[in-house]
Amino acid sequence: MGTGSRTWIHSFTYLCFILAFLGFLHSFISPKLTVNHQIVRIKKAAATPLRFRSDGTFKILQVADMHFGNGKLTRCRDVLRSEFEHCSDLNTTRFLERMIELENPDFVAFTGDNIFGSSATDAAESMLQVFQPVIKSGIPWSAVLGNHDQESTMSREELMSFISLMDFSLSRTFPSDEDYPKMKMDGFGNYNLKVNGAPGSSYANRTVLNLYFLDSGNRAVVNGIRTYDWIKESQLNWLRRTSKKLQEEHLNFEPSMVFFHIPIPEMRQGPMYDIVGEYREYIACSQVNSGVLKTLTSMVDVKAVFIGHDHKNDYCGRLQGLWFCYGGGFGYHGYGTPGKPRRARVVLVELKKGRSTWGRAKMIKTWKRLDDEMNTKIDEQILWAK
Repeated sequence: MGTGSRTWIHSFTYLCFILAFLGFLHSFISPKLTVNHQIVRIKKAAATPLRFRSDGTFKILQVADMHFGNGKLTRCRDVLRSEFEHCSDLNTTRFLERMIELENPDFVAFTGDNIFGSSATDAAESMLQVFQPVIKSGIPWSAVLGNHDQESTMSREELMSFISLMDFSLSRTFPSDEDYPKMKMDGFGNYNLKVNGAPGSSYANRTVLNLYFLDSGNRAVVNGIRTYDWIKESQLNWLRRTSKKLQEEHLNFEPSMVFFHIPIPEMRQGPMYDIVGEYREYIACSQVNSGVLKTLTSMVDVKAVFIGHDHKNDYCGRLQGLWFCYGGGFGYHGYGTPGKPRRARVVLVELKKGRSTWGRAKMIKTWKRLDDEMNTKIDEQILWAK
């Protein structure tokens, strides 16, 4: 046999060996490198930046304390038999769907205790169910954590990372500031979102509204006594720094609004003025006063704060000139008042109308919607006007 023939046979044998080896990799190893044989899907991103509508308005739906468990298997709390024949987490889902359809918000803000950890067998699955209605709607949304979210199968950092990866979510685990090291920030879910003016206006590409989100923590022990957590100095430093930057970028910038879960001690101490809504339970907050009110009132841009945690409270009240508003208990697996409908808060920001175009923000309004037959609108009020 000639040298050329032997070379051809060796090449053919080598090629067959390579093909057989690749077939082995495809048949036995490749399936193990996939995730449940599912196609990897890219997150559906919300349109950014957020912006006002062409009619000069921007509407936010606040959803507080959904307390979701395991869906249809999780029973409701504090609901009369005369209210519902059957009641589960699905009632919470239907309420959110109705609010989105009725109010048609531009943005949805979830202010903590999105799931009730001890009732949620799988935190990720419960979170997916909680946010499914807003994801399905395609409306931009974001969330912060409460004191119950981490009580299931995921840590607070894992939860915020997971939430930030969901479709149309604008949530963040850490601030976006590249020059602000993550290691200096307490908590997970401290960030801000800017909202641009109306399309076609001179403010179309400029920030006219700012939204701060803070992690108020879960529980803590102080001097051997269990208490609720509090917003830390590192978070307040970030707030002051971000506010100052806004003032530098936009002369006399206002307004900003703040969203977090646990009320601050100053709300319990009072006095609060001009209360609109129901004050039905003692304010549950930390024993530690970390100076949140002092910081917020020193920031000229902040006009209103929106919180959750105390389900039976749904009022707005002024504290040292700054409005603090409860969302009211939204979820049916969270405690409430039997015979009283669950509720949601709506916030509407309006722009000033010029001769031919929309200008800066001029007014913040708010009201609540009840989960009754008429989805009754109650307690409409003005929080800020310029």
